[in-house]
Amino acid sequence: MKVLVINCSPVRNGATAEIARIVTSCLCAKNEVKNISIDDYKFDFCKGCRSCHNTAKCIIQDDDIVNIMEEFEWAEKIISVSPSYWADIPGQFKAFIDRCTPWCNTHDPHSTISLGKKGYCIALRTGPSVGECNKIIESINHFYGHLEIDKSGSLGLCSIENKMDVYDRVVEIEEFCKMIDKSIFNPS
Repeated sequence: MKVLVINCSPVRNGATAEIARIVTSCLCAKNEVKNISIDDYKFDFCKGCRSCHNTAKCIIQDDDIVNIMEEFEWAEKIISVSPSYWADIPGQFKAFIDRCTPWCNTHDPHSTISLGKKGYCIALRTGPSVGECNKIIESINHFYGHLEIDKSGSLGLCSIENKMDVYDRVVEIEEFCKMIDKSIFNPS
């Protein structure tokens, strides 16, 4: 299987990146895995012009959005790992989602990625309440739905203040990866 793991945080070496590294390590034995960070890409904010609703293309053409979408096209399974920034996904990841409007099924015409992909989420937060993790998962699953990616599983990890806190949760992460490994890719 082709698996894309996305660090949705602008921090390349923090707790979110460590979880993405663990997931990559767990899945690479049976899969071809790519691990990317949203912060490795340069792109502008959506202008809200809605041109893509008529053309299925963004008016902004000279940045990395298409490169990220090529990674989505390549993958059969996509795992988004996101921390909580004020009870939701980080702004950088939200800016990426906004720019994916040309690929979303909210209007016709729209660009598409191949059907049958499976999407997974891992949300982490510093506090003890899982509600904030659920909000992050809801945001990512909403995005997956508009790309017609099957929402296939999620994991919420609370009380993750820093990278060291991740090591107490490795078993949970590994169990989640086993579930991902067992799920069947079903191209339509």
